[in-house]
Amino acid sequence: METRIVIPLQALCLEDIPIVGGKCASLGEMIANLTKAGINIPSGFAITTTAYYQFLRQSGLEDYIQEQIAGIDFTSLVTLRRAGQRIRQAISNTKFPHELSAEIISAYMELSREYGQDITDVAVRSSATAEDLPDASFAGQQETYLNVRGPAALIDAVRNCFASLFTDRAISYRQNFGYDHFSIGLSVCIQKMVRSDLGAAGVAFSLDTESGFKDVVVINGAFGLGEMVVQGAISPDEFIVFKPALNGHHAPIIEKRLGMKDKMMVYGESNDQRTKIIPLDKASQQRFSLRDNQILQLSEWVCKIEEYYSQLKGKWCPMDIEWALDGLSNELFIVQARPETIHSQKEHHTITSYSMEQKATPLLKGIAVGDKIASGKVNILFSLDKRITEGSEFKPGDVLVTDMTDPDWEPIMKMAAAIVTNKGGRTCHAAIVAREMGIPAIVGCGNATELLSSGQDITISCAEGDEGIIYEGIVPFKETSLDLRELPEISTSLMLNVASPSMAFQYSHLPNKGVGLAREEFIINNYIKIHPLALLHHKELHDAALTAEITQLIRGYENEEAYFVQKLAYGIAKIAAAFHPGKVIVRFSDFKSNEYYNLLGGKYFEPEEENPMIGWRGASRYYSEKYSAAFALECKAIKKVREEMGLENVVVMIPFCRTVEELLKVLDTMKQYGLERGENGLEVYLMAEIPSNIIMAEEFAAHIDGFSIGSNDLTQLTLGLDRDSSLIANLYNERNPAVLRMISMLINTAKKQHVKVGICGQGPSDFPDFTKFLVEQGIDSISVTPDALTKTVKAIHEAETVLHLKEQVPY
Repeated sequence: METRIVIPLQALCLEDIPIVGGKCASLGEMIANLTKAGINIPSGFAITTTAYYQFLRQSGLEDYIQEQIAGIDFTSLVTLRRAGQRIRQAISNTKFPHELSAEIISAYMELSREYGQDITDVAVRSSATAEDLPDASFAGQQETYLNVRGPAALIDAVRNCFASLFTDRAISYRQNFGYDHFSIGLSVCIQKMVRSDLGAAGVAFSLDTESGFKDVVVINGAFGLGEMVVQGAISPDEFIVFKPALNGHHAPIIEKRLGMKDKMMVYGESNDQRTKIIPLDKASQQRFSLRDNQILQLSEWVCKIEEYYSQLKGKWCPMDIEWALDGLSNELFIVQARPETIHSQKEHHTITSYSMEQKATPLLKGIAVGDKIASGKVNILFSLDKRITEGSEFKPGDVLVTDMTDPDWEPIMKMAAAIVTNKGGRTCHAAIVAREMGIPAIVGCGNATELLSSGQDITISCAEGDEGIIYEGIVPFKETSLDLRELPEISTSLMLNVASPSMAFQYSHLPNKGVGLAREEFIINNYIKIHPLALLHHKELHDAALTAEITQLIRGYENEEAYFVQKLAYGIAKIAAAFHPGKVIVRFSDFKSNEYYNLLGGKYFEPEEENPMIGWRGASRYYSEKYSAAFALECKAIKKVREEMGLENVVVMIPFCRTVEELLKVLDTMKQYGLERGENGLEVYLMAEIPSNIIMAEEFAAHIDGFSIGSNDLTQLTLGLDRDSSLIANLYNERNPAVLRMISMLINTAKKQHVKVGICGQGPSDFPDFTKFLVEQGIDSISVTPDALTKTVKAIHEAETVLHLKEQVPY
């Protein structure tokens, strides 16, 4: 078999990597074993490494290539570029042996007949024998040629693939990973094209590419051929699907983010122009590249591929997959699959976090890649060729700022402290290489090359969630490592307060029993940005500027209500997915009127109150005729998360509820909007933050499943002070005996009534002695901010140890 020049893909398996490379072997493995599971994979054939080595021997090029590589100074980009160019030119000028070309052309004509065409369109993809391996990602190091038609064009493309084994970045990569340049052979994959030029294409990962969170599929896509997504020439749409709920009963799409798709790659009109880039019409720019049923179908395929490879390798094997949607047949296809090589190799028992040590001025934002912070001088590169021929002005430790990168940039990228690009998404070339190299990158910034200046000092932070922020100047930052194996065991349930959905996947690696507080306000303020009543009624306000801004924000969504419900649902769902199956307590919105006023359009719907802190907030809004239509949107979002997405671990919590009668009104209003306590296991918690909640705890307990102590407001209202007033800030203390007595009373009553009681206020995060008091009182759970986890675990452990010792003492 090893002497064969051509082998059909369906005859290959992973054991054939030495002769056909990772790409071809993987396709053969999937065609043989996964097409029967309903996964569509285009047919094709592999040109084996035998053809590549035979081509080199007959051309007499081996000695010349060795000589050129031996002369490279790998600290000099100029010598690398010159040597690579000479090798490629020599290969391209070499005549293809007739006996090789005849066999390749024969296989091509057979493939054309299989699809009922005289000369079919194929993708010609390099498949190196060291590519797509679990220990080194050579993906994208060699070339791909799309829409190749006819024997002559095919042979040219194959020869160019051979030459691409010696691109600058491929030579540099092999040197970097310690591979011998002649121990790696090149196979070529000839695969029937999917007409995604008339449909859509992109990439998918069977894990979150930033945090390594295992339970999601992340899909990036755009209209047209997928090269635009891979190259980072556009910012693609992004879809996230929760894997455990992909059971046929739910539609667990927990994120849909519309990209900036202003252009697309389509078929060209001749062999001289195989593909071309054209503008994307405005209407399509506002549409998602995949429908929901297609997102779910693709996600199911990704899960099946991951499951198959994991069984094959005997360990978890997350996958990096390329997909295409045929615009003629409207069918999805998998066109490539390789093992993911970054997070699958990581151990998550050590958590490293990064944080800024002082405030700084943000300059611009984009999509964060990684979770690190880095500083350096801006070095803007518009033309890689020009910079290299001028002697490489790029210095180690500079921040590379450019429009977008491709594999040719990798020798420069290795020198960078960080990378910033105008274009691209989380799965573009710059993002993939930055992850491999362990350096932070911010992609899809839009106009970084215009707003930043060469030589300017900047700090880029990818430590604040999905959004990467570029700050002015060199800003000090702190790196903290935590070995989770060193934390002591505790009995008290420790939960987390999680505000930002974008940080949820990263926090999921921390030890926890779920989320004790997820605030809707953060999602509304940062993701929705519009007052809910303004969304529903902006057209009646005759404010053209407001309507224009709302219209821009809701692009891609069916209408204003769908925008609010879906965006809120996505935010809640990301948190719920991250901590599934642990309980996630979602607090209904608790904006004060002055905070609601600051939302887009809020000025039309909010009163001016003398003291908003104890005014129209929390429960009193939900059943009010003036606000209940907005509360309905919150209920619909929760219902969507629990019933449509399948995240039934979501628990709702009612804040600032002053009386039992008010609680009953809220429960009745919730029922009107589809949320009924007990139905489908829905639990309802009450924030215990008003003295009346403590005094009437027995009566409240009859209608709820648990209390969660809000120590901030409880302290304020017990001591009769405004926690926003600096004049009396010295009196604010959640450890005041009056507050502690209130908490003790509630815990005792809750236990008698057999309802859960926890705490989600700031106190335990700030004061270990307060944590000890709560443990001594027998609280069921303590919820703290992630940054306070270590000291809280230690405080709980100490308190539990003392209690245990007391229990051991005989009386």
